[in-house]
Amino acid sequence: MVTEKQLYYKNNNLKQLRAFCQVVRSGSITRAAERLFLSQPSITLQIQALERELEVTLFERRGPNLKLTPSGESLYMLAGPLVDGMDGLQENFAAHHGQLESGELNIGAGESTILYILPEAVRRFVAAHPRVKLRINNVTGRDGLKMLRADEIDFAVGSMLDMPDDLTYQQVVTYDPALITPLDHPLAQLPSVTLEDISHYGMILPPSHLSTWRIVKYVFQQNNLTFTVTLEAGGWEVIKKYVELGMGISIVTDICLTGQEKLVRIPLNKYFPQRGYGLVLRKGKFLSPQARRFVEILTEVYGQGGGVESPVASS
Repeated sequence: MVTEKQLYYKNNNLKQLRAFCQVVRSGSITRAAERLFLSQPSITLQIQALERELEVTLFERRGPNLKLTPSGESLYMLAGPLVDGMDGLQENFAAHHGQLESGELNIGAGESTILYILPEAVRRFVAAHPRVKLRINNVTGRDGLKMLRADEIDFAVGSMLDMPDDLTYQQVVTYDPALITPLDHPLAQLPSVTLEDISHYGMILPPSHLSTWRIVKYVFQQNNLTFTVTLEAGGWEVIKKYVELGMGISIVTDICLTGQEKLVRIPLNKYFPQRGYGLVLRKGKFLSPQARRFVEILTEVYGQGGGVESPVASS
């Protein structure tokens, strides 16, 4: 039989673990206090009580910065899914009985993904679950990963070249690389186009901190060639428009090509790998029922079937 004293300690442990996990995710006691609607001293006291009870030090305190100790990292891996599970118990119970009529879902994705990958999945999700508040955050690169690690988004959808140790990636769909040129461009008249041919003309590429630039640079270096970028522009729609206007050529993923553009598409599978797009999750992240349902719909849209693996095991 569970005593009143045992219940008190269990409830206190949950509060302490929730405070601990929020400090880890937000990166500071101040932000954790804001998100939990508590005072900073209250968060500090809960962390200290947890450290006393476990007889460990959870954080290395370096001025304003907090860094997990090895013991803190171990506790976070264990406690994160448990806290998320308890906090989402009501919603998970309702979803288990076929009720998904409330809550919210936050997704992070870049402009290309929002324009070309997500629309059909979003349409189906909103039609099936109109009372779930869906927010799509237009973020890429470091900003998106920062939001993911802080649990400001449930997951991200996009393309990943390098996978950090604290994240996992599940590919959903792939697209082919292609060179696009104006209709009257000299390359459009050739029976076949080589990398050397491309190297003679100025290119329009996305900003250099994004993955497309890195892929292009790597492929040209592997073939002992150089290339010239005459214009950096954000977003495939902008790049396509500038290519149509004769301002340069570009190497894109054919995810963005609808067939309605006034330009020439030249396949580049011989030189460039396919580009994968998929789900990016934080390890240990407990996916809410809303998130799991969206993932199921997204995989259905692209014919992957089978849904997503266990959110704890796969993430």
